[in-house]
Amino acid sequence: MELSGKRIVLGVTGGIAAYKAAELVRLLVRQGADVQVAMSEGATHFVTPTTFQALSGKPVFTDQWDPTMPNGMAHIDLSRQADLILVAPATADFLARIVHGLADDLLATMVLARACPLLVAPAMNRQMWENPATQRNVAQLAADGVGLLGPASGAQACGEVGVGRMLEPEEIVEQVIDFLAAKCLAGRRVLLTAGPTFEAIDPVRGITNLSSGRMGYAIARAARQAGAEVTLVSGPVALAAPLGVERIMVRSALDMHGVVMARAAASDIFIGVAAVADYRVANAAEHKLKKDHGGVPAIELVENPDILAEVAAMPGAPFCVGFAAESRNLEEYAQAKRQKKKIPLIAGNLIQDGFGGDDNRLVLFDDHGSHPLAPASKDVLARQLIEHIARLTGNL
Repeated sequence: MELSGKRIVLGVTGGIAAYKAAELVRLLVRQGADVQVAMSEGATHFVTPTTFQALSGKPVFTDQWDPTMPNGMAHIDLSRQADLILVAPATADFLARIVHGLADDLLATMVLARACPLLVAPAMNRQMWENPATQRNVAQLAADGVGLLGPASGAQACGEVGVGRMLEPEEIVEQVIDFLAAKCLAGRRVLLTAGPTFEAIDPVRGITNLSSGRMGYAIARAARQAGAEVTLVSGPVALAAPLGVERIMVRSALDMHGVVMARAAASDIFIGVAAVADYRVANAAEHKLKKDHGGVPAIELVENPDILAEVAAMPGAPFCVGFAAESRNLEEYAQAKRQKKKIPLIAGNLIQDGFGGDDNRLVLFDDHGSHPLAPASKDVLARQLIEHIARLTGNL
């Protein structure tokens, strides 16, 4: 649960996208957040406070003069207790009011009195969004340090299509997690590889492996959340690019090698997570091989370049991290690989513990010995690995 212990006040204003805020509450709570909902009067015309109370497990505030607040200062008490105020949806009217510091209802007054960060997820008709007045307000909010999440482009309730649609709840939660994460790699440039490679035998067949890419993608996400500028060089996988990560798709080991070597010198940290094929086919066929044309084809294999070793051997090389996926003798093989490639850190796992699944079991090997991590999801392990890298590089 990536928001465990975080206290979030969710403000809901009067737009049709208020119905999405119910799912947003559910997802925030699922991630461990303590969610307190405050609604504008207009929002109650779209979704009832009872809905948000059921989802958050807390009474919903709609009135600045709520008699349940013994001191009559809900706007002060709610904002002072929060790690973050998130307003979703944020209407054009609400954005205009907070730009000008108006305090004419509970939600606007709470935003004005806040002592914590503010994120807003705009939601409105495309012409309202494009109106110069709204654009001036948005620019002023950004200058005032308010974070804007979206809006997205798509079909709108009015039947038009364009920019102004509120981000989906899953996207908002991901951006909230990113915003609240500790920035232990702020200012660092991270280059990493993920997934399998595919070495063609003919136009439809090839040599590959069972890597799903999930571990590498989780590490890319964790590095980005830690404040790094991240470039992910990915083999063929069925995964979406993590938020804020530059992804470059490749197919073969030679493709991956070319992309990495072109960018490694400009990187501070290189993490080789990809399961790169050790060999490629020297005599790949131009056309599909037919089993009735000459019997079993002779396939000649040649060795692929060792991407991690080449990066580690560069003058002024980035801090290099390797991965060792083994079927047995993990510590022996992982340490041997680390010493052979002359890298400061390697993460090892047994194939049966992590290949293709959502969970994994990692052991980190460095100059100080071995550091077993408790079995966990790949997202959790990725954050722990990034924190370990931050400590070794002097960022934490």
